[in-house]
Amino acid sequence: MKALHVLAQRPSLTGSGVTLEALVRQANLAGIDQAAIVGVPEGDAPQLGGLPPERIHPLSFGGEELPFAVPGMSDVMPYASTRYSSMSEAQLGCYRGAWRTHLAQVIDAFRPEMIHAHHVWLLSAMIKDVAPNVPLAVHSHSTGLRQMKLCPHLAQEVKAGCARAERFYVLHRQNGSELQRALGVDASRVEIVGAGYREELFFFGDDGANRKDRLLYIGKYSAAKGLPWLLEALERLLEKGASVELHVAGTGAGSEADALEAKMRQLAPAVVMHGQVDQQQLATLMRSCAVAVLPSMYEGLPLVLVEAMACGCRLVATALPGVTEQLAPHLGDALHTIAPPRRVNVDQPVPEDLPAFVDELVGAIESALAAPPLADPALTMPEAIAPFTWASVCERVFTSWRALARRAAP
Repeated sequence: MKALHVLAQRPSLTGSGVTLEALVRQANLAGIDQAAIVGVPEGDAPQLGGLPPERIHPLSFGGEELPFAVPGMSDVMPYASTRYSSMSEAQLGCYRGAWRTHLAQVIDAFRPEMIHAHHVWLLSAMIKDVAPNVPLAVHSHSTGLRQMKLCPHLAQEVKAGCARAERFYVLHRQNGSELQRALGVDASRVEIVGAGYREELFFFGDDGANRKDRLLYIGKYSAAKGLPWLLEALERLLEKGASVELHVAGTGAGSEADALEAKMRQLAPAVVMHGQVDQQQLATLMRSCAVAVLPSMYEGLPLVLVEAMACGCRLVATALPGVTEQLAPHLGDALHTIAPPRRVNVDQPVPEDLPAFVDELVGAIESALAAPPLADPALTMPEAIAPFTWASVCERVFTSWRALARRAAP
């Protein structure tokens, strides 16, 4: 089978990019012939899951044809990016035209039997214009539905275009229900595939006392990820005399990220910034920490929590649908959840709810630090983490691919 992957932004640096990387790697193991289309900054030579360079087809941003940074599905990305909500009609016109031309060239040369596109958004919406007879699966990472609310002037274009896909892959049940309502598609076209982690990278390390009082945050420098209130909670813990240390893996761009970085520098040495780390470095960092904290206002399915637990971290996270539906039933008492504040929109909290949110966050972190260290989850609860291996997730996806390709075959 020949499968074409499509992602409008940089691979490997966000949740959708990590998913793409895993799919490519597992498809290689399954003997699937594949190619990939990605969006990158001008001059970037992306690597992707062991694919040979001639099978990776980047569209470059920041040059003469597309004179702006790669648009990102979140308003704060871990690299310089353009917000869809701020794009002018001229920029949108250039964007659509460049992608249509690029899609047509790659599809004509590669002739895929199956196209797997990431994000219910503009690029996915135009694929059927270019390849009406090739089966299309669109992988929702939740951010496309969020962008519809942030960019109502683009929502109808996305709905009409994406609704033509034969299949939709979602992270959890609520994600599927939201997608059905947003696109007006039948439940029979929506499959819950979840997301996975690399068990050969993320595994237990018994560092004992070295973990004590070390917290870990993985994500962008962003209010939507809850970082401002985690820093406030850290200050409260320090004021109470706790000898706690927060390790931060991630980056950000823009004024919001700059302000958060300045705050973290003020809190040093209680805050240690590691910047953008690769998966191997992240796993090593996880094995050195006691508690991973993810106080997000909005998430799809945060598999970083499973990765952290596999490495021996206890977990503190906001009780969002992807956490409570998909993760909590499996992770047991390793996971401490806190109620999210009410939100003005998808990821902006109601200000008067934030003091109570910080109170809960402080309490949950204290409880997690006071709990006994985790034993190796791969030995103590292998059945809990088995559904979240990439091998399991990708086999669900590949089974769907094969069925769609057979159905489309003459």
